[in-house]
Amino acid sequence: QVQLVESGGGLVQAGGSLRLSCAASQNISSINNMGWYRQVPGKQGQLVANITSGGSTNYADSVKGRVRISRDNAKNTVFLQMNSLKPEATAVYYCCAETRDYDMYEPEYWGQGTQVTVAS
Repeated sequence: QVQLVESGGGLVQAGGSLRLSCAASQNISSINNMGWYRQVPGKQGQLVANITSGGSTNYADSVKGRVRISRDNAKNTVFLQMNSLKPEATAVYYCCAETRDYDMYEPEYWGQGTQVTVAS
């Protein structure tokens, strides 16, 4: 069982930056894949970015160049640095983790979510 706790969300002006953190309850070097989904009411959730235990990263096309995912294995924490934020980035951001395989389509574990609001 992996517990994930997100932090770092909040209100920011368009063009600003935020860094989300996700603290895991176990050694993340043993977790195959970790990432961030975002959810807007009435819309399908979107995988924003993910990072494997080997350090490979993947980004949604809509955020490439403005978002960076990273991990600190010593702190068991994954980060999502978001720059040049746009109002359409407003959503609840969920940290997720997958230990069974590397597929992030339906991650096994989810955090409670953190709200990100980008004001225009």
